[in-house]
Amino acid sequence: MADDYLVRIGKLIRDARQHRGWTQSQLAEALATSQSAVNRIERGNQNISLEMIARIGEALDSEIVSLGYAGPMHLRVVGGRRLSGAIDVKTSKNACVALLCASLLNKGRTVLRRVARIEEVYRLLEVLNSIGVRTRWINDGVDLELVPPARLDMDSIDAEAAVRTRSIIMFLGPLLHRMDQFRLPYAGGCDLGTRTIEPHMIALRRFGLDITATEGIYHAKVESGVCPDRPIVLTERGDTVTENALLAAARHDGVTVIRNASSNYMVQDLCFFLEALGVRVDGIGTTTLTVHGVPTIDVDVDYSPSEDPVEAMSLLAAAVVTESELTIRRVPIEFMEIELAVLEEMGLDHDRSAEYTADNGRTRLVDLTVRPSKLEAPIDKIHPMPFPGLNIDNVPFFAAIAATAQGQTLIHDWVYDNRAIYLTDLNRLGGRLQLLDPHRVLVEGPTRWRAAEMMCPPALRPAVVVLLAMMAAEGTSVLRNVYVINRGYEELAERLNSVGAQIEIFRDI
Repeated sequence: MADDYLVRIGKLIRDARQHRGWTQSQLAEALATSQSAVNRIERGNQNISLEMIARIGEALDSEIVSLGYAGPMHLRVVGGRRLSGAIDVKTSKNACVALLCASLLNKGRTVLRRVARIEEVYRLLEVLNSIGVRTRWINDGVDLELVPPARLDMDSIDAEAAVRTRSIIMFLGPLLHRMDQFRLPYAGGCDLGTRTIEPHMIALRRFGLDITATEGIYHAKVESGVCPDRPIVLTERGDTVTENALLAAARHDGVTVIRNASSNYMVQDLCFFLEALGVRVDGIGTTTLTVHGVPTIDVDVDYSPSEDPVEAMSLLAAAVVTESELTIRRVPIEFMEIELAVLEEMGLDHDRSAEYTADNGRTRLVDLTVRPSKLEAPIDKIHPMPFPGLNIDNVPFFAAIAATAQGQTLIHDWVYDNRAIYLTDLNRLGGRLQLLDPHRVLVEGPTRWRAAEMMCPPALRPAVVVLLAMMAAEGTSVLRNVYVINRGYEELAERLNSVGAQIEIFRDI
């Protein structure tokens, strides 16, 4: 291996380590090697095998290199270009992964329409395939068919794929009805700080599920005959917690009341899907859900998940930061109303079409046209709240939008431990963001964006925010190792190019 390749690999490893917030000593401990060896690797002064690169990538949850193709994906962005035309919002990533997990409830054939072809979905499909579920893309690769086996083979589960997605946690609800005991690898996904699964356990214990954790594995046992004798009160109004409780209640032979439930978009889509399976759910869109479960589900079901409001917000932010006029079609307006109300107060010039219905027959959509606007910083801070408040995943996009506005904006991302820290990566592109603490960042605008080369943040939404800022910056920027973006967005670069962006995909190792 040539010396220059060793230096470049070393730089990628160093950047990935720093983004994870680890010291060289912490990485050395994870690899069972010395700090001095890690130092030599990062300086390009030590030969390194593909096996060691793979181990480092696994430790840092970063795709340093992948066998089978030329290497991790990067983006080269020629910024300063105006967007124009129209772009459609894809189906919801978070709804799709919940429905893949929910397919385990059904003994029959499940067809999901226009499934998002993203890395998060691919990882779940790898897990489902490994335990015996037959999956195939149909209708020219647009739709997805899933057929379960008579018995799931949990001993053959693809642990490597499982640990790369936090969505695996939603296997718990369906599986507790299918077997007395099973094992699941620890959930992974974005690096957003410590996230306990205890709220899931509080809900699922009411169905007889008991879990112990050892060496990266959840060991689950199910006590038969245990069922909720009073309403389940969730200790956290979280989306995946609510979904897990719904999945457990769906095949409980009786009525389950879930209180303090999330009423967010992916939860509503899951409720609509459960109704298609024959499970009655009362209170959809509220914080109290009443589930009339059925002990056996064996139906052929065909369901279309709705569009993704977070992707809609991403595209809206792209138009704002590039000072473009852009029409964003198929926006699920019910889940964007608070965001648009805040942006209107900031001075956003936009209009929307009459409402129409999504393919699921329930979700309300509009076409939204955004125009170049002179924005002013909002008087109040930007902070998330459970639906119908400002969406947690939409908060990072306000960092880029606030950077284009006149004045100071306080963003309080109280939900996650690390995500606000990643927003300060915008400073490398000319932003003026001051981190006040791990949850609060002060954004000063307006910003004169400048091009830069940098490593992709390890969290999905901040990574896209950095990409949008690069699109606004005059000159050529490089965003390295964009696997995390591919986890949540389907062909984002190509689709942005279709409305005037200039983003090139390349690999260099």
